[in-house]
Amino acid sequence: MKSYVLITGASGGLGKAFAAECASRGWNLFLTDLAEQPLATAATGIERLYGVEVLHHTCDLTDAASREALWQHIGRSRLSFHMLINVAGIDYEGPFDERKVDELCAIVRLNIEATVDTTRRILPFRDPARTLRIVNVSSLAGYYPMPIKAVYAASKRFLLDFSLALNQELRAGGVTVTALCPAGMPTNPICIRAIDAQGFAGWATTMNVGDVAARTVDMALAGRSVYVPGAVNQALRWLGALVPPSVIAFVINRRWRESYRKSHSVPARPQRSSPEQASI
Repeated sequence: MKSYVLITGASGGLGKAFAAECASRGWNLFLTDLAEQPLATAATGIERLYGVEVLHHTCDLTDAASREALWQHIGRSRLSFHMLINVAGIDYEGPFDERKVDELCAIVRLNIEATVDTTRRILPFRDPARTLRIVNVSSLAGYYPMPIKAVYAASKRFLLDFSLALNQELRAGGVTVTALCPAGMPTNPICIRAIDAQGFAGWATTMNVGDVAARTVDMALAGRSVYVPGAVNQALRWLGALVPPSVIAFVINRRWRESYRKSHSVPARPQRSSPEQASI
């Protein structure tokens, strides 16, 4: 029986990096994202380059009916999986009172609801001969209360705690869950502009997306519960644990208000296929 790796948000920068990394290891892929053309292009390119089977199916993960259709398709195709990588995420960055209600709710639906739904639904489709490895893309932002990115950071904190809890709960049944908590990654122009706005601090915490994908897969295979890429980011994680959350929120509020103004001098639309990771 063939076994696949399911990757959500597969046509974004991080999603494509994960797809390439998994394909380079000889694993068959099942890719999903919002739009057909970039998804099909990514699937065809990976299949030709690595010689693995790459299936794909579009899905609006914020929509319950679309998610149901995806899993109906998977059921009819009788697919089984040995890995799930939940990449899909969104962030409408900016002051809370300037964001539209539907934007804020979209963050919750995609970052939280869709990840929970996908994680639960894949369990009956696991390859019985292999350990099921689940990777949830959280963020370094999930460790801190973050003004200007309040809903996004809170959603990533949910994914971190959710992953830690499930890793303990499901491990005895042959399932491991790893939370990836990166800082900045130059996956799209919006992310790059946000990194540039923070100057040295932004680029000091930024990691190469291909390196992050490769190391994350290694960590998942080793059963690690959390992976924070980069020595600087690991230091920030531990340093932040020593400072009261109210102080962290005050400092981040001052820094992010300034960097937000710099990076949003020209309005741009966010990417839905891959999360805008925060550099702090």
